[in-house]
Amino acid sequence: MEVLKIATAGSVDDGKSTLIGRLLYDTKSLTSDKLEAIENKSKQLGYDYLDFSLATDGLVAEREQGITIDVAHIYFSTANKSYIIADTPGHVEYTRNMVTGASTSQVAIVLIDARKGVIEQTNRHFFINNLLRIKTVIVAINKMDLVDFSEERYNEIKADFEALMSKRDYQDQKITFIPVSALKGDNVVNKSEKTPWYNGETLLENLEGLDNQDIFNTGTPRFPVQYVIRPKTDEFHDFRGYAGKVYGGELSVGDDVVILPSQTKSKIKEIHFYDKKVQTASRRSSVLITLEDDVNISRGDMIVRANDLPTMDKQFTATISWMDSQNLNAGNKYVVQHGVNKVMAKVERIHHKINPDYSGVDDTVETLAINDIATVSFKLNKPIFYDAFKAHRTNGSFIIIDSKSNNTVGAGFIQ
Repeated sequence: MEVLKIATAGSVDDGKSTLIGRLLYDTKSLTSDKLEAIENKSKQLGYDYLDFSLATDGLVAEREQGITIDVAHIYFSTANKSYIIADTPGHVEYTRNMVTGASTSQVAIVLIDARKGVIEQTNRHFFINNLLRIKTVIVAINKMDLVDFSEERYNEIKADFEALMSKRDYQDQKITFIPVSALKGDNVVNKSEKTPWYNGETLLENLEGLDNQDIFNTGTPRFPVQYVIRPKTDEFHDFRGYAGKVYGGELSVGDDVVILPSQTKSKIKEIHFYDKKVQTASRRSSVLITLEDDVNISRGDMIVRANDLPTMDKQFTATISWMDSQNLNAGNKYVVQHGVNKVMAKVERIHHKINPDYSGVDDTVETLAINDIATVSFKLNKPIFYDAFKAHRTNGSFIIIDSKSNNTVGAGFIQ
């Protein structure tokens, strides 16, 4: 079954958790004890309705304040697909959580309160989706019940968001607008009779109809080796295979390939997918590859097509999202993990901080604080093989690790 990863985004009280709870409720994905707990808690709080945000806000502080603080991952399935939703917080101070939740998602749902319209946080969250190259964005204009399901108000917000779209640099995004009421359930799973002027799909219908081949960014094939398989049994005494996941494009039997970093050349002999041999490994498939030649390959090496090599270098410039309470300064040293490779890196220069509300950059900064997004140059102690993030979402991204605490302190996107 296909798995679709979704990130929610929106300002505080825009109804992200309520929308997800409504999805779970209307698709009958809530267990009976969870539903009973929501009913009891809603009565205890004096509500005359079910507070579906209780289905996702798991921390005590979240339930007390009625806000989302941490990234919650919610799982549910329909007859057609399985879904993983990252419910990200809307507060400015949790921008790093938004980046974390969206970094592995293929679809983003941006919520807008119909009463407030497009606000600063809307700009910030759309900027992050643009930065992370999220290909499919659904703009859910929520709380339509509080504006009497006004078509005029819906069109106003749609026009404001379209003006925001003109500022993006990623033009391949498919953006869909849907008027919803998460609390009442209008146009979430079931079509609403209160919006006769809206002829589009409900939120779930839109998600169900997405083609997984279309939502993933395409690129050139990259095969980072995760494990070298040597059974050393009588039956497979000389067998040597390389296990990993194909990113960006397809690899086929007979392709001329180069192994990095050694730059050894060979040709793909066989491709194994579980218990059968296939002619072509499609992108995002986990396979085992054998080569015509007996070459030295280790975990962390990469197999690429001979005529399509990535950049091999000991330095690069990237856009980073800083996630640590300890500031980042020029000269600081960290571990950069790019795929399965870990290398020591030094911060060469902080070029400028980027204002994620599309108001420009600040080139006077000398240090980065938590939640800052900036352009930074790094120098590495050994070369890595990378692509620009705009060209290859997987091979152009990395994380930054504090070598002392072993904490992940930042995420980066190579320019």
